[in-house]
Amino acid sequence: MRKWLCGLLAVAMGVSMAGCGTVTQGETEQEAQEAYLGEKMDNHDLFPLSVEGYVGDTMPFYEDGTYHIFYLADQRSGKQGYHPWALMDTSDYCTYDDKGVVINFGDSGEDQDIALGTGSVVRDAKGVYHAFYTGHNDVFEPKEAVMHATSTDLKKWTKIPEDTFTADKHYSKNDFRDPYVRYMEEEKCYWMLVTTRYEDNGVIVKYTSKDLTHWKDGGVFFENDMGTDSNMECPTLLPYQGKWYLSFSDQWPNRQVHYRVADAPTQNFVKPERDTFDCNGFYAGRLETDGEELYVVGWNGTKRNHDDSEEYDWGGNLVAHLLKKQEDGSLSPVMNPKVKELLSGEIALSPLKMTDHVSRKKDSYAFSGNAYEAVGFPRLMGSYRLETTIRDYDDKGMFGFAFHTNDDNVGNVNIALNPAANRIEFYNTGNIRDSVAQSTLDYDFSNKEELHISLVISGGVVVMYVNDEVAFTTRMYLSQGMPWGMFGMNSKVTFDKVKLYK
Repeated sequence: MRKWLCGLLAVAMGVSMAGCGTVTQGETEQEAQEAYLGEKMDNHDLFPLSVEGYVGDTMPFYEDGTYHIFYLADQRSGKQGYHPWALMDTSDYCTYDDKGVVINFGDSGEDQDIALGTGSVVRDAKGVYHAFYTGHNDVFEPKEAVMHATSTDLKKWTKIPEDTFTADKHYSKNDFRDPYVRYMEEEKCYWMLVTTRYEDNGVIVKYTSKDLTHWKDGGVFFENDMGTDSNMECPTLLPYQGKWYLSFSDQWPNRQVHYRVADAPTQNFVKPERDTFDCNGFYAGRLETDGEELYVVGWNGTKRNHDDSEEYDWGGNLVAHLLKKQEDGSLSPVMNPKVKELLSGEIALSPLKMTDHVSRKKDSYAFSGNAYEAVGFPRLMGSYRLETTIRDYDDKGMFGFAFHTNDDNVGNVNIALNPAANRIEFYNTGNIRDSVAQSTLDYDFSNKEELHISLVISGGVVVMYVNDEVAFTTRMYLSQGMPWGMFGMNSKVTFDKVKLYK
């Protein structure tokens, strides 16, 4: 892990200067030689990459105390074939055992599955595991098909090409993917949900089977209700604590994970007041439960050229949120308590610098609202947890957390809480005033006297939880090995009980 973290820092230093005009290479090298917070670097890989490269769409399958997370391995190898299925196991979403590739793509361009796509795993009554996955070939017509493989140990799989099927004539031939299969006890059969299009609109359709070999079209299960015609990728359907939950990711324009709620799978699924868990920094989230806890598991993309100032790539680090069911049936992402337990060693935190109008009382910092104000802290390296409660803030102002701060205390990457717009925002530039946020999440700040903030910083990924209501995931290479701080822009605000744990 130490080698990987050092490599990440080297990447951040080498390629991000285009977006950070106030820092020279020499200054960065000097910073790198100075001490980091904490006595030593850790080996906590809280948002893991893949042993194959990067993590794409996830397909979690729970059994006997272990979450088996199948995922599309983003190897970025330049080969004709791509996105084989790989497997990563965890029991706590803190530590992971990556098994590598378990279902490879086809051998030649003549194979339907020269590229693999998302699917799911189910176990039958005889104990045999069945993987249903997307076979994609750009030169085929149709391009996409649902394919089948079996296993007795989740690691060695046998493909069954004769079970392959494509879309019925009234669905899109080239958008027919992401099969999700589960056994429906009341109906004594298997359901398969598939992402496709019907009458030029994104839909999720249902197929049924008694034997996991022959599938019958059951029609449209759910139609896009978001006011767009977007495809609804990577669907999940499962029961949890008396409700049924349907999740999916909109392919455009927002690229967020959404969910719907129903009392039974045959009833209408209702859109909750807040139907997303996170911003566009978290994609392709799939739901899975052990019966007690419920998680949504997805990925945070890398950036083009590994440069914070660039746009997101497809695939990156695995990210998982624990979900808590509220009385009305809605779901809220919260920090995994196992992460809190792991990152529990408090680090003495003293500011390196503060602007003139910030007042400090022990571990609390009060901003006066006088233009741009900031508090700066030493460099972070490794995995950290930051906790604070924000109080007494101006509902017309903006404040938040800055990373890779320069001599003027301005961060080159910034998470901003913006009550005036009722949004949480991420800026991958230091020029917040004149830039468009790369990521946003609607959040109603009205009647919120306090904002409890938990930040998890690990491996170039930063995840923020707000009031145990929403998560906000961002890619920040420069959250590693660089100074950071808190800021306010024309906003009176108090950051109370600022604590850092490693």
